[in-house]
Amino acid sequence: MRVKTDKRLLLVHAHPDDETINNGVTMAKYAAEGVHVTLVTCTRGEEGEVLVESLKNLASDRDDKLGPHREIELHDAMVELGISDFRFLGAPNKKWRDSGMMGAPQNDRDDVFWQSDLDEAANELVKIILEIKPQVLITYDEFGGYGHPDHIKAHRVAMRAAELSATQGWQIAKIYWNTMPRSVLQDGIDKMKAVGSDFFGAESADDLPFAKADELVTSVVNAQEYVPQKLAAMKAHATQISVDGPFFALSNNLGLSVWADEYYTLVKGEISAPFDENGRELDIFAGVK
Repeated sequence: MRVKTDKRLLLVHAHPDDETINNGVTMAKYAAEGVHVTLVTCTRGEEGEVLVESLKNLASDRDDKLGPHREIELHDAMVELGISDFRFLGAPNKKWRDSGMMGAPQNDRDDVFWQSDLDEAANELVKIILEIKPQVLITYDEFGGYGHPDHIKAHRVAMRAAELSATQGWQIAKIYWNTMPRSVLQDGIDKMKAVGSDFFGAESADDLPFAKADELVTSVVNAQEYVPQKLAAMKAHATQISVDGPFFALSNNLGLSVWADEYYTLVKGEISAPFDENGRELDIFAGVK
């Protein structure tokens, strides 16, 4: 039986599937330990590429019905991770649309998340923060990981909401940004090359916009036992993540352990023991009272 705790974790992501790729193991682990895990997704990912041939008609340049389908995928992924509290920012009254990749004409639509008023969007998140009172918040860095406008805006909204909620009665103790250390990506690329495969066609970790300097990593969640749940959740996002694509190629060629570690940069609060051999914090709730 899952034992409930008074620990509460909030994650803020841009589109369905971002949460599983970045934080699937973290979410499954803490949920299984009784932590109340809340996921807030800012858009429904209407502009995503559709990888399933039979569903190509859902794309934004055809029937434009991908958003509702990705809501279903997100639900199915959350079932796999054991998460019951997942919401869309502003729901049910407000809905922001996927902005597309940076520089795309969709960026200029009035209804996209990139064009949203920062304080209006942040105040929607403040409502959730004041309701659940999370001690820990996870979101993206100021670059949104790789420069997608919705990721950048999700970062800005999350950080602004944390600032505003502190003036309204709730101070979030620890804030983390997702990160991926360059050395880990380079090791994966090297091993993939050795078996005649690749990862997004990258020759070097420097080719990947989400590769970050190792010294930026302050914390790591390691939970090998929850990797199967993460992979099952990735499969649930079928329109976005192909079982024949680079993510599952990593699993097939390098083993499941490649997904066991999820890395973070602590930007508010203090890192606390226990630490790994590299001095990285191993529990994102460490030191939280």
